[in-house]
Parts: sequence; C-alpha cells; structure tokens
Amino acid sequence: MKTKNSWYSTIQPKQWKALFAAQLGWMLDAMDVMFYAFALTSIQQEFFLSSAEAGALASVTLIASAIGGIIFGALADKIGRAKALMFSILSYSIFTALTASAQSVIALVVWRTLVGFGMGGEWSAGSVLVSETWPAEHRGKAIGFMQSGWAIGYILSALIAAFILPNFGWRILFVVGIVPAFFTLWIRRNVQEPEIWISYKTSKIRKQRVSLITIFQKPLLSKTLIASFITTCVLFAYWGLFTWMPSFLSIPIDKGGAGLGIVKSSTWIIPMQIGAFFGYLSFGFFADRYGRRLVFLIFLIIAAILVPLYGQLAHHEVILLALGPLIGFFGHGYFSVFGAMLSELFPTEIRGTAQGLTYNIGRAFSALAPFTVGSLADVYGLGSALALTAFFFLMGAAVMFLLPETKGKQLS
Repeated sequence: MKTKNSWYSTIQPKQWKALFAAQLGWMLDAMDVMFYAFALTSIQQEFFLSSAEAGALASVTLIASAIGGIIFGALADKIGRAKALMFSILSYSIFTALTASAQSVIALVVWRTLVGFGMGGEWSAGSVLVSETWPAEHRGKAIGFMQSGWAIGYILSALIAAFILPNFGWRILFVVGIVPAFFTLWIRRNVQEPEIWISYKTSKIRKQRVSLITIFQKPLLSKTLIASFITTCVLFAYWGLFTWMPSFLSIPIDKGGAGLGIVKSSTWIIPMQIGAFFGYLSFGFFADRYGRRLVFLIFLIIAAILVPLYGQLAHHEVILLALGPLIGFFGHGYFSVFGAMLSELFPTEIRGTAQGLTYNIGRAFSALAPFTVGSLADVYGLGSALALTAFFFLMGAAVMFLLPETKGKQLS
C-alpha cells in the first residue's frame, strides 16, 4: 500500500533502470580498481618496488582517470549519457584483465593507464545520467544510491582478493576484472537517455556554439574554479587514505602497519565498507533534507578527526575493527554530494563536460596522494603518513561554503 511517505513509489521504472546502471557500473569500477590496492604488496615484491614507486603506479591510474573523466564527460554531452557509460565500462574492464599479462613495470604502467581512462569516464557519464533522470527533490538520494555501489564493489574486491591472492596470485585476480564488460549488454537494451538531454539535442539551442571554454567564462568561471578546488582537496584525502588502507592493515607493525596479513586485512576492510555503504546512502537523504553544504561540512570534519586517530592505533586490532565502520561512513559518504551538486551548478548543454572536468581536475591533482603518502611512509611509517589526509579533508570542508546551496534545484 502506497503512502505519502513512500517517496520511492513516485519513481518511474526508467528512472530505476538508469540508477541501477550507474550504480552497478560504479560498483564494478570500484571492484576493478581496488584489485590493485589489494595486490599492491604482491606487486611490490615481484617487481621490487619501494612504497613510493608502488604509490606512483597508482598515481598513473588516477592521472589517466582524470583525463578519461574529462573525455567521457564531453562524450556524454555529444553522444548521450547511457552510451558514454557503456563505453567507459567496456574500457576499464578489458584493460583490467590485460593487466594480468604485465611482465615488466612499463607494461604495468601502460595497462593501469588504460584502466584509468575508463575508470574516470564511468563516474562522469553515470552521475549525469542519474542527475538528469531523477526528480530534483530525490536527486541526492539517487546519487547516494549510485555512490553506494563503490562500497559494494570494494567489499567484493576484498572477498575476491582474500580468496584468489593466497591461492592463485595477483594475475588471476586481474583476469576477473573482465566481468563488467558483459554488463554493457544490459545497458544497451534497457537504459534510455534522459529526456532533458534528448530535448536539448533536438532544440534550436543546440545550434549555439558550446565548448569547453564556456565553463571558464562568466558566469560559470567561479563555480568551475571553486568546485575544482574542492574536488582536489577531497580526492587527495580519499586516495591518499584508501589506496594505502589495505597495505596499512596488512604490513608488519615495525613498518608502520597493523600487521594483520593479507587475509585478515581483507576481512577488516569489509566492516569499513559496510560503513561506507550506509555513509553514501545517509548523505543523500540528509543532503536532500538539510542541504548539500552543511552535511558535507559535518562529514569531512568528523573524517579529519578519525583518520589520524586510526593511523596511530596499529597495535590495537579490536579498536581498528570498531573504528573501521566510522572511517568508512564519514570517509566515503560525502562523495554523494558531487554527483548531485555539480550537476545542479551547470546547464544541460555543458553539464557532462563541466561535471567531468571539475571532478577530474581534482582527481588529476589527487594522483599525487598515493605517491606522497608512500614517500612519507618510507620515512615515518604508513600509519603516521595517513594522518596527512586530515588536512585536505578540512580544506575541502571550508571551501564548500563559497558555492551556492543547490538543494532541490530543477535542472533546465
């Protein structure tokens, strides 16, 4: 029986399908990209890499993902959100599987670079697809559901890694990364382009010249610069923290880690990602009710408090396990703001390009994070190095209030 409070009863089947496509694509994206984080120790040993070099390899993927996100964002404006989403998933899944063939560091760099292109493109296309398909009053919730796919993918990655790495090695782990490619067949048959994008493509407005330079001109320039700075701060904090989290939990205590080993550390990751799952969802509901900026501020401040504390408790397994869901909840949940708020800042004709560029400028600069944390870890230990990310959480929180509140904004 439907009631006034059942918001979900107002959502149409095509809107659910668009959300499912973006959420599952993001989930499988997370699974593929986090395979590298779980295989990091094994790859370091096989190729004799220092922590800084292993972090630099992760940075290569992030730089490529930034480029891919910008390209696929522009592609989504030209050929459609659903089509761009489909091509991005094909890209990252195929090249993740090919990573298994690497016999040298150069080959690893090549394959991880190509993985990055598709990885960045998935979010750019998927977030715009959901934002334009769902009604304004529920957009935050929808993006929260989409983002929650990352936590599910992270958990899947942890479970698969815990089974495959000890028994078959890291190469077989990457072979599993081909699985998402088969999901694109479902997208092609079931997901429609947003009506707002179709209307734009068939209207007279389309004849007006729109290019990348548009978002660097008034009145969009300030929004572009501020949004890019926020994503830079927050993504630096995120990738600096969570690229190294599996290694922090697995490496010995005398090297600044928690000393849990590969299998146990994968188990410890699961409650953390369950917390992340609920963080993504909760943020969406809170942001639709109380506004994007306030909820974002609260999440980031708490994350900045928890991260240094977590990094210094390597000797206390039970406390790490207990804090894990909180780190996941507050260290991930704020991401739900980007899909909603960035789409609400820019017009339809440039939305995919703008959303892809502002998010992925941040991702490009955040590529320095794994390398920076890895370099500090070589000197001070990994637990202490992770504390650096708290500063960037706080910077992102402070700058958010330079942007307008966009809760409930209708897209036009």
